[in-house]
Amino acid sequence: MTAKRPARGGRLFAALLATGAAAWAVQAASDSQAWRDVLDTPAIQSPLASRALLNGIARAGSTRLVAVGQRGHIVYSDDAGRRWLQAEVPISSDLVALSFPDATNGWAVGHDGVVLRTKDGGKRWTVQPIEAADRPQSPGAENPFLDVWFRDASNGYVVGAFGLVLQTQDGGANWQPLMHATDNPKSLHLYAVRGFGPDVYIAGEQGLMLKLAQGDTRFRALELPYKGTLFGITGSAQSLVAYGLRGTVLRSSDGGRNWLPTPTGLQVGLTAGTRQDDGRIVLVSQAGHVLVSNDDGASFKVAKTERTVPAAAVAASSQGTLVLAGPRGAQALQLP
Repeated sequence: MTAKRPARGGRLFAALLATGAAAWAVQAASDSQAWRDVLDTPAIQSPLASRALLNGIARAGSTRLVAVGQRGHIVYSDDAGRRWLQAEVPISSDLVALSFPDATNGWAVGHDGVVLRTKDGGKRWTVQPIEAADRPQSPGAENPFLDVWFRDASNGYVVGAFGLVLQTQDGGANWQPLMHATDNPKSLHLYAVRGFGPDVYIAGEQGLMLKLAQGDTRFRALELPYKGTLFGITGSAQSLVAYGLRGTVLRSSDGGRNWLPTPTGLQVGLTAGTRQDDGRIVLVSQAGHVLVSNDDGASFKVAKTERTVPAAAVAASSQGTLVLAGPRGAQALQLP
């Protein structure tokens, strides 16, 4: 009895599998030999850096916009987001947020416990080491920093996973842990830190909102009518606006003592917010919605834009346009 010949398609598939396995083995060996720590590897210069994933964006001074993203990419624009240049960055860790208290001094944070500093408006960056003893450890890697905010060139805060809170009073040369002075017994993740007037606020998981009042030495938990994740806080000292999952917006007009929900009609995550020079408050969603308030956050309307831009961060340019950062890079939008 003659044995049947395997079907040609089956043999071709098997050959492709074998070839792919061999190629993978060679590539794996090559990668192993060429592997370098992201903390020792400068970000690769790429003409597509401003079109790749960007996680954070901020205004530096009156005109410059700076955005941070994957693999250590930092880009900056001086024309409201129409053209971008790539900065010199000494690491290739993913970056998620940044803060500029003035036109020249800035800080960026991200994965692998990274803090970067610039003194020239975002063109060149250096690493600011933070002692490992200053933060809790998790198996396998440093806990990521998720946000940063500086009041001026000396005083700032970083927050992150598992309740991480650090403070500096000398421009990041030294950092002091504040976890012991924070009402966060569950070590919930902290996603945003911002200052309004003399006070500092932190937003996080499970409806956690913390406030460090002027003259106080502790971040104290505020009572909110929402127990879901909050991604950020914007507005002003007179009108605080917190936002998060499922289109949630909460507003306080008394320094965080009382909060009322502001209906949005959305069920998607609101990922970022900003206050424009004209006083309008803008929130953006992961699905590309742009919500605008003309009454200090008491109400929001979904703006009609020329295109949908899923956003992780947003900043207002000095020319009145919005610049969104997200999975499609940095894109400018003109609000009606």
